[in-house]
Amino acid sequence: QVQLVESGGGLVQAGGSLRLTCVASGRIFSINPMRWFRQVPGKQRELVAAFTSDGSTNYADSVKGRFTISSDNAQKTMYLQMNSLKPEDTAVYYCNAPRITTPGRVLLDTWGQGTLVTVSS
Repeated sequence: QVQLVESGGGLVQAGGSLRLTCVASGRIFSINPMRWFRQVPGKQRELVAAFTSDGSTNYADSVKGRFTISSDNAQKTMYLQMNSLKPEDTAVYYCNAPRITTPGRVLLDTWGQGTLVTVSS
């Protein structure tokens, strides 16, 4: 069974840092570039950071210069380094894989369970 599992969330003071990790497990041939989203209760899920198909990265304007997305493809792991955190960064953070190729089938739009980040003022 293929899963995406996030970790690294928690409570941090404004100005602090956290590093989120997303690990893809299961029998996987390939994963299209993964992405980080976040969601505040009552609001739409928003894209925070993403890899593009050509290997570059995109960031939401609200996190540019503070967040950095990276990955270890061999370990099927993605990271989100979050620095200079603000109270408005408080949300549940999700990793997403648009396309995962496994033996026998292709999985579309796979999500992790989310990890809560709370930034206190």
